[in-house]
Amino acid sequence: MFDMVVLAVAGFVAGILNAVAGGGTFLTFPALVWVGLPPVAANATSTLAAMPGYASAAWAFRHDLRSEGPLRLPGIIATATLGGVAGAILLIVTPSDVFTGVVPWLLLLATVLFGGGPLLLKLAQSRGLGQAGLLASVFTIALVAIYGGYFNGGLGIMLLAAFSLLGYQNLHTMNGLKNMISSIISVVSSIAFVSAGLIVWKPALVIAVAITIGGYVGASQSRRIKNQALLRWFVTAVGAVTTLIFFLS
Repeated sequence: MFDMVVLAVAGFVAGILNAVAGGGTFLTFPALVWVGLPPVAANATSTLAAMPGYASAAWAFRHDLRSEGPLRLPGIIATATLGGVAGAILLIVTPSDVFTGVVPWLLLLATVLFGGGPLLLKLAQSRGLGQAGLLASVFTIALVAIYGGYFNGGLGIMLLAAFSLLGYQNLHTMNGLKNMISSIISVVSSIAFVSAGLIVWKPALVIAVAITIGGYVGASQSRRIKNQALLRWFVTAVGAVTTLIFFLS
């Protein structure tokens, strides 16, 4: 029962964080490991549990879904789907001990990406490729989708940076595509994880319900949060502590 309470609290707070800043993975993934799930199963279960939040966010941005480059929307969907499947398969075939060794580095990467998100976006925008070529667009989106299928942490900021790098200008369009791609990756990778028997269902359901409630609360209260920078640093600190714990364990 205590484990379920821990997962519910982690999911609820993660839902709030995802709604107002992102970074919920820094809570749900270590919480699942803490209650005894192996890292691979914890990663897969965390991805499935986050799916309702991604789907609702994608629906909220449905009117902003459009392409600003040569790769049209159906191509973006196809590329994200194939990349997500490839990343999920890569996780499935990764030996558990290898993934355990990689996890601290993935968490470190996600923490750096999240903490340096604004700087990363400015850098990507300053070096925007304008109308990037079709192959460049496919390669960039596929690379990020593979990462998202393998490990979900930091996916949102990576997608925003990728679209900035490809020359996208409309922030609503970028956010809409980010949420759509995150939703697609979570769906296809979750299907792969279910097929491989990696999902631990009871923790997944607890976190899914809690993260959905937290997302609703966070979305309704987000306008009252004035200091986004402070919130970002708080999430980054959580990610840094989590990363350190995994490096020392």
